[in-house]
Amino acid sequence: MEMNYKNTYKLSMDDPQGFWGKAAEELIWDKKWDQVLDDSNAPFYHWFNGGMLNTCYNAIDRHVNEGRADQLAIIYDSPVTNTKQNFTFRELQDEVACLAGVLKSLGVEKGDRVLIYMPMIPQTAMGMLACARIGAVHSVVFGGFAAAELATRIDDAKPKVILSASCGIEISRVIEYKPLLEEAIELSSHKPTNTIIFQRPQAEAAMLEGRDIDWVSACEKAEPADCVSVAATDPLYILYTSGTTGIPKGVVRDNGGHAVAMLWSMRNVYNVQPGEVYWAASDVGWVVGHSYIVYGPLLNGNTTILYEGKPVFTPDAGAFWRVIDEYKVSVMFTAPTAFRAIKKEDPKGEYIKKYDLNNFRALFLAGERCDPATLLWAEDLLHVPVIDHWWQTETAWAIAANCLGIEALPIKPGSPSCAVPGYQVDVLNTDGEEISAGEIGSIMIKLPMPPGCLPTLWNDDERFISSYLSTHPGYYLTGDAGYKDEDGYIWVMSRIDDIINVAGHRLSTGAIEEVISAHPDVAECAVIGAADQLKGELPVGLSVLKSGVERDVAEIEKEVIALVREKIGPVCSFKKIVTVARLPKTRSGKILRGTMKKIADCEHYKMPATIDDPNILDEIKVALKTIGYA
Repeated sequence: MEMNYKNTYKLSMDDPQGFWGKAAEELIWDKKWDQVLDDSNAPFYHWFNGGMLNTCYNAIDRHVNEGRADQLAIIYDSPVTNTKQNFTFRELQDEVACLAGVLKSLGVEKGDRVLIYMPMIPQTAMGMLACARIGAVHSVVFGGFAAAELATRIDDAKPKVILSASCGIEISRVIEYKPLLEEAIELSSHKPTNTIIFQRPQAEAAMLEGRDIDWVSACEKAEPADCVSVAATDPLYILYTSGTTGIPKGVVRDNGGHAVAMLWSMRNVYNVQPGEVYWAASDVGWVVGHSYIVYGPLLNGNTTILYEGKPVFTPDAGAFWRVIDEYKVSVMFTAPTAFRAIKKEDPKGEYIKKYDLNNFRALFLAGERCDPATLLWAEDLLHVPVIDHWWQTETAWAIAANCLGIEALPIKPGSPSCAVPGYQVDVLNTDGEEISAGEIGSIMIKLPMPPGCLPTLWNDDERFISSYLSTHPGYYLTGDAGYKDEDGYIWVMSRIDDIINVAGHRLSTGAIEEVISAHPDVAECAVIGAADQLKGELPVGLSVLKSGVERDVAEIEKEVIALVREKIGPVCSFKKIVTVARLPKTRSGKILRGTMKKIADCEHYKMPATIDDPNILDEIKVALKTIGYA
């Protein structure tokens, strides 16, 4: 049988145990599983129950043993420090084994937690892999996170040791981590036994005798540690995601299902072969960094790039093209917001002409809904498939994607294509019934979800059920709204909270944003539903113009309003838009629509822990006041 998308997907649905059992055979197991899927305690499903393996062994040691010892494993490229460094698989093995030895010497054992609070440097990936090597559970917190937020994660994970660095760098600004770490430890009830600090030349951290350990000197003296076999169902890491209560949710990732999903996705979703250079331009603090900077590429025997820089200003809008050219990148993955930033600074793509991108064959975008205008702009200039795909911190890998390693489906700009094999995605109404093609509803995933997805939340099974599984029995709540079309393509239009009700009409803010983004002078935009006494809610737009646009702003805003009324219709009552210099975002690129809505409605809001620049909210407040809000 020809294994096209349709047949592959059907097989994954008809025989998930056989499908994922075959995929798991690509890994090295210390003991084969007793059961591919254990559903005896639903809704707590476990993949590869009884199996034993080590994720670090599969990501590093097996490649050393199988002939890739001298292949580059990690390329570190830091335009903010003017530093470049390479590590082969053999060199990475040595570094990780020594760091694992340091952790063992400090009493870290299988199941103990290690918190990692570090910037985009190779040592961060080494810290994650060193934990995996000895069966410790790592919890990476984005470097530079506020002390209070870091403290909540310390108290929840209760790490025995914390790995950190003296500083991180945001373009040209040095952010010292040690004072933030000290404050967080002071605030937290749980106290780590030790911290291991990597000193960077841009700032030296003061060390506390008896607790703080110098990373480099400790590794030089360490006895290298061997890989420890762990159960497939043992946790590999905890990654915290925002909670509606303000208390972060610790997403748990297991070892076995995660490794199977990562390896399968590299080959089947991204169509990357061992030995090729793969680049996820993200941060290790986010799930993208876990899945596709560290684990996915290394499990697949790829060279992965750690890039400490931005898509623009480090030094210019040609930064990404320089990296693709210099390292002969085959496939890249980044957020749509990165490409909107490039489009804003270089709308005609002049920088692309300076570089040789002949080796580059596909661009994947995820993390924020990709508007068709940005996708088509990138496709037109790069002359390669631009693939929008959709997934979440909770799933660790794509829910919907155009799986290039199986069959390249026709691209529909605005849609992340169809459900990835392993995922049954249904669109339900409030009564839990499937709705017709084209109708907007809640996008849900039928249980059990495939390997790699969260089995629960850290030490909080009850919250796992109430947050994700209680809306409709037998389904996982994605929190996203959208629809499926007649071809089975999924259209993720917005978060469920961003569906607005205008005089009884349910409208997607994503659909309105799609129209605004199509205006030739608009670089990016956001639409929020502001409270209105007469109609319940009214859509309000905020737009950022492309660099070099010199037309009258008021005239552009009139054109945008007319465009929305033409494409969506008068029913949406879109009458107000304001042009701003920038939009508030998280450090991973998500636009903070919920916070802007609270500002517009004069409601109290908590400063988001992940915001890239808190000062921007004052700018938004001033802008909204000019059109009668805030």
